[in-house]
Amino acid sequence: MDIAMVGLGRMGGNMARRLLKGGHRVVGYNRSAEVAHEIAAEAGLTPALSLREVVALLTAPRAVWVMVPAGDATEKAVEEFSELLSEGDIIIDGGNTFYKDDIRRARMLAAKGIHYVDSGTSGGIWGLKEGYSLMIGGEVEAVEHLRPIFETLAPAPDKGWGHVGPHGSGHFVKMVHNGIEYGMMQAFAEGFEIMKAKKEFGLDLAKIAHIWQYGSVVRSWLLDLAADALDKDQELSGIAGWVEDSGEGRWTVFESIDLDVPAPVITASLQARFVSRHEDNYAAKLLAAMRNEFGGHAIKKAD
Repeated sequence: MDIAMVGLGRMGGNMARRLLKGGHRVVGYNRSAEVAHEIAAEAGLTPALSLREVVALLTAPRAVWVMVPAGDATEKAVEEFSELLSEGDIIIDGGNTFYKDDIRRARMLAAKGIHYVDSGTSGGIWGLKEGYSLMIGGEVEAVEHLRPIFETLAPAPDKGWGHVGPHGSGHFVKMVHNGIEYGMMQAFAEGFEIMKAKKEFGLDLAKIAHIWQYGSVVRSWLLDLAADALDKDQELSGIAGWVEDSGEGRWTVFESIDLDVPAPVITASLQARFVSRHEDNYAAKLLAAMRNEFGGHAIKKAD
């Protein structure tokens, strides 16, 4: 099956590589043509120099995966493709779009006979090797048509992906997923800071993280990443205790308020990220380190 990947940043580029490795033909477009040609030479990508050329290089019904930053960049890409694609073609948004934007875009595209699929995508920089977790919203027919793509991107054809509901539901589920992630990361960060503060025990935090990786009820991938970060530098001395939030945690808290569903842990973990921007602490440093380990998110260097 052929598909276009629009946006060949770290995650989009790795998704393209995984698809190529799985035997799919991938047309790639990036604002920097150099990136597309680099992946073309390395993995067999078919580079395109414009969105119009992307469409011309695909066979109908065309499938275009948009993997650019949520917001204006995604909005512009969807609008441009809506003028270039034909009835029966499919646009997949794999970024972290706000789910209400998905619903609006799907209605706009439906008037032109173009299908829209929203795919909440988790896996970060490790997805190329481990596979991606895909939470997919949209029409059953469009999702089924794309099944070979999802099966290739996922950790296994029958694991780590699924059609969760109508338009917007994929990104809604991913939004809640990221809110849960905030809470889990905050708990690890606070726990390790408490242990670090117990000076008289001289605790080896990296060693403890590795102990917990086996048999413990808190073993998880986030713990694995914390262990990796602590192995590199237990003091986290090169990292400022300043933690960004990419938006999904805020949206999850807003939804909990709208739905009258209490979410104290997720709310507190979001507030802790705000606090990190005003006072330096070890927990915030570990949070920043974990975000860098799983997603390649930028960290603020300590002065």
